[in-house]
Amino acid sequence: MPTVSADAATTAKTIELLKAGTEFIDQTSFRVDVDIASQVTTLSHADNVNKRADATISAFGRVIEIRMIDNEVYMKTDLDLPGVGHEWMNLDPARVPSDFAVSFAPGKNDPGGSARLINAIVTARADGSQITGTVDLTRVGAGNGINFRPGPSGFPDGARSNAFRATLDADGRLVSFMIPAANGMPNASLRYSDFGAGVDVVRPQGVVAAPDALYPQLGLNG
Repeated sequence: MPTVSADAATTAKTIELLKAGTEFIDQTSFRVDVDIASQVTTLSHADNVNKRADATISAFGRVIEIRMIDNEVYMKTDLDLPGVGHEWMNLDPARVPSDFAVSFAPGKNDPGGSARLINAIVTARADGSQITGTVDLTRVGAGNGINFRPGPSGFPDGARSNAFRATLDADGRLVSFMIPAANGMPNASLRYSDFGAGVDVVRPQGVVAAPDALYPQLGLNG
């Protein structure tokens, strides 16, 4: 029993360390790189203080671009979505599904989705700047950043205790969260960098209002 208590205490302390390591999200600008099995990649820049962000999401050879300026959200995609064209569109943020998360509200605009990963941690231990442990991939859920979808028969048993490793920089900021392939689940990586760099986002030309058909197709569960 004492060992179990110590592990629980260690995990709780380490989770707090990771949460503190993501406070920069609402304090400075940053870059995010997400990679899921080299099939889905995201490159994002965010400056939540000055309300500027952009993202390029590549999935299976198709691309979605997003630009955010103040309360304006623009999107362009080469996906063949029913009722949706390929030009730049101006979205109504109030109509965007919550798991698509386009908002500069505190704690809401993290293209890496680190909070969902941290909340799914089962065990964790820090050794200096290196953190290792296990994460329950069934609890990660849908949202920007890393997502895991169950197969036809659901998640494999081992997905509830999948290894992970994370790294903090010299200032205690989270700079990487890596999940190796195991238990039938793909490898995934999340990296933060370019802290404090300028984020210059240009309003696209030739923008049209997003059609009604777009919004139901934006959710990440579909």
